[in-house]
Amino acid sequence: MIDSRARGAEAGGMAETATNRATSGAEDEAADAARAEDLHREYGRGTAAVRALRGVSVRLAPGTFTAVMGPSGSGKTTLLHCLAGMDRPTRGSVWWGDTEVSRLPERRLAELRRSRVGFVFQAFNLMPAMTAAQNVELPGRLAGERPDRGRVLEALARVGLAGRERHRPGQLSGGQQQRVAIARALVSRPRVLFADEPTGALDRATGHEILALLRAGVDEEGRTCVMVTHDPVAAGYADRVLLLADGLLVDALDRPTAAEVGARLSRLGG
Repeated sequence: MIDSRARGAEAGGMAETATNRATSGAEDEAADAARAEDLHREYGRGTAAVRALRGVSVRLAPGTFTAVMGPSGSGKTTLLHCLAGMDRPTRGSVWWGDTEVSRLPERRLAELRRSRVGFVFQAFNLMPAMTAAQNVELPGRLAGERPDRGRVLEALARVGLAGRERHRPGQLSGGQQQRVAIARALVSRPRVLFADEPTGALDRATGHEILALLRAGVDEEGRTCVMVTHDPVAAGYADRVLLLADGLLVDALDRPTAAEVGARLSRLGG
């Protein structure tokens, strides 16, 4: 492990190169599934201010799987939340396709978020008194939409839960509960799926099943997936791994092995 001053120097020295690598390969900006330009996110003011992101730029091509990694406090979850429209940057912009979402009014952003992106959390966030199908329907119901039963059953079938739509969370394993959470994120048929440590609460075998499911959505359905993880093995499922440190993007690895990810992460103190 290296100390924070050395890590900061390394981060500053590599940030520009990493940003170039993280934004390459997509010449037509309108063709990006999502992108962030010069993102800054600060919490608090004055001497107590925390600079979670310091000028991060990334571009996410359609039909790709990107993992975001870094030491604790590196800004990876903040970046994910900004990209997903769940947090607003202090400066900079976030785009979904050709729509800048970082400055949209909250109501319009919420409408667009429901139709364009899905989000999977480490905690399953299921309602224990509701069935699997009812949990999948819940976001739409809260938005005043009439549930499409066929689409709900299709989403459950796509995650391997056909026939379990009447089961409540307590009747399902941890892996099955996470599948319900993924079905809930997919029921609106989003173009981009954001996942925050989706395997963090699962055993390794079940985690691999969930990662394979996310990978299949990219390969077979052309979905874009962005996942925050601390696990180099999980990152090995991705096409690209972005590494953050001290709020800066310091490296971007294309199709790395788990060993390569682990070695690079260890140099950042992760």
